[in-house]
Amino acid sequence: MTVRRSVLRRGSRIVVLAAAAWGALAAMVVPASAADGPTRQQLMADCASGLGKCTLNDTRLGEAYLGEFRQVSHSLYNCTTSPAAQSMTWSDTVGSTDSIGGSITVGGKIAGLIDVSVTATYSHTWSSSHSESSSLNMTVQPGEVGWISRAQVMQTVSGTWQTHYDNPKWGHYYWYVPDTITGPAPNGTEGKSNAVVVKTRKMTDTETASCAAGGQKQRQVFVR
Repeated sequence: MTVRRSVLRRGSRIVVLAAAAWGALAAMVVPASAADGPTRQQLMADCASGLGKCTLNDTRLGEAYLGEFRQVSHSLYNCTTSPAAQSMTWSDTVGSTDSIGGSITVGGKIAGLIDVSVTATYSHTWSSSHSESSSLNMTVQPGEVGWISRAQVMQTVSGTWQTHYDNPKWGHYYWYVPDTITGPAPNGTEGKSNAVVVKTRKMTDTETASCAAGGQKQRQVFVR
């Protein structure tokens, strides 16, 4: 009997390793050329469509960390000579990406397979996306611009995708490719908390000139 596995990647092609077994696995491993194998994108497309029977094996959760801050509201411009206080609404949606920066579709088959693997290994669910919205009071000084930024607690999920075909594809029944998925983690994971802050900066010369050229706008606070 012959057990065929791919576990390496060279360039953009997956490299296959074949291991012969008679009762116990023999140690001989024969790599095929990179041109003989599928691309990572082809394997993952077959996982997503169901053409390949896929599982994420050897799942490992990375350490939780706070992601980068990004603007989640409109900007408030203060063209007046007094501080401007205003309540601003914000909303944010954070998704997941794989090792090559591809997005994980919310509710898709890949997201479901990752959740199954994480749940089986760590006994808690995994979500490919997180959405949140609220409002926050902010004060912007004269000649400044203010906005709301938010940072999401993130965590990686690492493992190896196993793709099994009923009939040989690219010459083999099984293909393997390593992956690391980065996505949102629940607030409070490993003591890390989401953060929402108000940020401000001085207006640029162009923005200041726009205030001066705006007639009544020179004495206004506006959002854009």
